[in-house]
Amino acid sequence: MSVHDSDSESPKKSRKEGDQANRDIEGNQAIDPASILSKLRDTPNGRRLLEISTALRNAGGRAVLVGGAVRDGLLGRQVKDLDVEVFALELETLKEVLAGFGEVLTVGQAFGVVVVRGLEIDFSLPRKDSKVAPGHRGFTIEFDPGLSFDRASRRRDLTINSMGIDLATGELLDPHKGRVDLDAGLLRATDPGTFGEDPLRALRVAQMAARFCMDVDPELVALCETFDFSELPGERLNEEFRKLLLKGREPSRGLAFLRASGLLQYFPELEALIDVPQDPVWHPEGDVWIHTLMAIDCAASLRTGESSEDEAMMFATLCHDLGKPATTAEIDGRIRSRGHDRSGASPTRVFLERLRASAKLTERVVALVEQHLAPALLIEQGATPKAYRKLARKLSGSGVSMKLLERVARADHFGRTTDDALQRRFPAGDAFLKMADSLSVETRGPRDVVLGRHLIARGYNPAPEFAELLDRCREVQDETGLSDPEEILDRVLSTTADP
Repeated sequence: MSVHDSDSESPKKSRKEGDQANRDIEGNQAIDPASILSKLRDTPNGRRLLEISTALRNAGGRAVLVGGAVRDGLLGRQVKDLDVEVFALELETLKEVLAGFGEVLTVGQAFGVVVVRGLEIDFSLPRKDSKVAPGHRGFTIEFDPGLSFDRASRRRDLTINSMGIDLATGELLDPHKGRVDLDAGLLRATDPGTFGEDPLRALRVAQMAARFCMDVDPELVALCETFDFSELPGERLNEEFRKLLLKGREPSRGLAFLRASGLLQYFPELEALIDVPQDPVWHPEGDVWIHTLMAIDCAASLRTGESSEDEAMMFATLCHDLGKPATTAEIDGRIRSRGHDRSGASPTRVFLERLRASAKLTERVVALVEQHLAPALLIEQGATPKAYRKLARKLSGSGVSMKLLERVARADHFGRTTDDALQRRFPAGDAFLKMADSLSVETRGPRDVVLGRHLIARGYNPAPEFAELLDRCREVQDETGLSDPEEILDRVLSTTADP
């Protein structure tokens, strides 16, 4: 059983049919490795690479396409991120051959990586990595052009990333049975003995489980239980979390793996969601953790491809109920989490600070968390246009739109097993967007109509009371929707003493 199929992680349902459909759609059981070369011939970069591989072969070398490009090619996906390992040539000879195709640049001296200017292809020598000190930099690297592909690929993290394709012959090089694991939808360590040398690999497992909808080998889960994230810089954690959230088709798989391996302890704000009860009327799916897993998968289906918007939405959906552990209580026989939206701001900031998220992203996510109930509440309460304008204005101050807020609320609404959610219906969200659009505040808040210069023109001198007058003008603007500064001023100043 996969870590994602346990009853503690999600509502009882079989994923086998869906997983198989995903893999069949991707085509990884039907793709001929040689066809990846055909895909390369369809792109300028790829055609140039094949020319270079021929030149390297003529010089006595062997060019092997490695890593993600091979995995993605076998999955029927676009072949990009071209990484080529060159065997049987010294570094200087490699550079000499590449110089025939353009200016050669060294971009990773420590890792023996060179590129040709204008080509998005990394060339490197086979190497052996040895852990000699704590931390992600505590490695010694030994280049050895004479290594076999079997030995060179052993340093890679997962078997599905340890395959290669000989660019001269189209032969699939797969000493670690990565193709078998790819077909089976299984993430397995290439070398269990060295996998743990960089604990970040566990978070890579999480994001790859999410991206490719794959299960994690139980032995790999057990291996990751021994890992310690405390030595990892927040920036590295952030990079993998972003991949999990922005690229994952089922981000819940990655989060479920972190729980199964015990690594969720390094993200205590998320771990605190486990076993926090919810009112079964509104959340029949289970506790806050289960709801969060469901909501984050729904959010993934709402991504638009706008990176900054998707990033804010995904992190906000992940964090939207972080206030529930501190606010949940049984009141009059019902489970309540009063004020959890506002209480979620503090743990959200702590979580994002641990990931070294930017101040801009943090402010956007916190605003979304604090207001994630607003779309449904405004509709339920029959709110006036003034309430919509004030909300839009407040959100704009944090760089957030009403449209983005509604997407977070929609993911929250869909991440449960109520009838509306199962039918993918969110009437309150639809009505909220319709009202926001009618008031022209769907994508940005109202801009102040009355400015300081308007007060000066009326004979007022800049003074502390300026701010009070402008606030009152803003209130009138939000209440009435007026766009004429003079008309707004007339209303405000009619109740104000002369300057």
